[in-house]
Amino acid sequence: MLKTLFLNPPSYEGFDGGAGSRYQARREIKSFWYPTWLAQPAAMVPGSRLVDAPARGLSLDDVLPMASDYELAVLHTSSPSFPADAKVAEALKARNPQLIVGFVGAHVAILPEISLKTSEAIDFVAGNEFEFTIKEIAEGKSFEEVDGISYRDGDRLVHNRPRAILEDMDQLPHVVDVYKRDLVTDDYFIGYLYHPYLSVYTGRGCKSRCTFCLWPQTIGGHRYRTRSVDHVVSEIAKAQEYFPHIKEYFFDDDTFTDDLPRAEAIARRLGEMGVTWSCNAKANVPYDTLKVLKDNGLRLFVVGYETGNQQILHNIKKGMRIDWARRFSADCHKLGIKIHGTFVLGLPGETRDTIKETMHFAKEVNPHTLQVSLAAAYPGTYLYDQAKQNGWLVDSDTGGQLVDGDGTQVSSISYPHLTQDEIFQAVADFYREFYFRPRKMFDMTSEMVRDWELLKRRLREGGEFFRFLGTRQKSA
Repeated sequence: MLKTLFLNPPSYEGFDGGAGSRYQARREIKSFWYPTWLAQPAAMVPGSRLVDAPARGLSLDDVLPMASDYELAVLHTSSPSFPADAKVAEALKARNPQLIVGFVGAHVAILPEISLKTSEAIDFVAGNEFEFTIKEIAEGKSFEEVDGISYRDGDRLVHNRPRAILEDMDQLPHVVDVYKRDLVTDDYFIGYLYHPYLSVYTGRGCKSRCTFCLWPQTIGGHRYRTRSVDHVVSEIAKAQEYFPHIKEYFFDDDTFTDDLPRAEAIARRLGEMGVTWSCNAKANVPYDTLKVLKDNGLRLFVVGYETGNQQILHNIKKGMRIDWARRFSADCHKLGIKIHGTFVLGLPGETRDTIKETMHFAKEVNPHTLQVSLAAAYPGTYLYDQAKQNGWLVDSDTGGQLVDGDGTQVSSISYPHLTQDEIFQAVADFYREFYFRPRKMFDMTSEMVRDWELLKRRLREGGEFFRFLGTRQKSA
């Protein structure tokens, strides 16, 4: 077995870029997701180590000495961070020329040849679900024997056959064992989740066909393949033993509520354990299921509303109706289920009027908190191809710019009737219009008065948020 390092590479300060983050960028409020996509293969390779450099605040100088201690290094990369990650690979290889360096993640899965040509320090890239791929390489199999990789063989680039999609998700070991061994739970915080929190996946794939969403189109697919209820519950029970201080568990499946009977079954078991939990959901969960989930520990949904305009929902193939979202939101408010609503500006069909319509809709459904992102045309998505074909992609010669020089998300799409600068500015306007209104400010103040820990946290996050708004104002 090769001695293996799994590395979330050092990047921009505060950059949440790999192995768990859905938008690889610096946030308006500093946050970090668990590097679950690296923890999964790390759990399958005995004697391995997982290092999450951004979350730990580690620089290249901090991680470089590790190169001499390992035979195989597996780095998770993303489209925004890939150029910087390639430089990390080159530095590791310079320190230890015998080190085998492999890259994983959606970017290299979609662009294997371009990725390998970028840097000779990258020995192989893995596509799709790569856990068993990495396990076989760590076991010493030759590259030509391993499905699901592209690799360099002298001057040739070789593409092996794709790896079969994993159907039996219970074959995957629990990631919390790696979390306990290698990570510091206090490093991970998300503004809308209790701190400290812990996140895991209970399944992969998403039934929805959203044109902009990266994971289902590149890694997970559009069939929701799930772990058994017992497998999930046993991992949470183990996590309770390992991390008694954890205040909330988050199920990071693309859409945990895609399978309602299973969601209810897991909820009932968690309710017996006294677990507080949250998950990603679509805004179409019926009231009866909502009540079961709420009665068994559900605290919060992360809901991708995306827009308040029905035509844009059709354009992005969301499979959602505005009236469903209104009813779902009202039901959640009635039951006391918190919502973190996510919105995306700049999707196909966006205009100045639809941006205003979405702002109005957000205030109407009134999620507890919200996140406003810019439409990001990631390679491998339908939106990327659509933007390229229609001439919407900014900096199309370089594949489209997704972040600026310090890792902050920028608009990668521009339209003749709506410029990238207008879309960029609308994000700050959206936040101001939603949060700086008497009703929302009163609700937030009342919440902080009742909870001293929350007050301290919100004051810190508020400072970060105002700095974020100031930075965007200067950049606009």
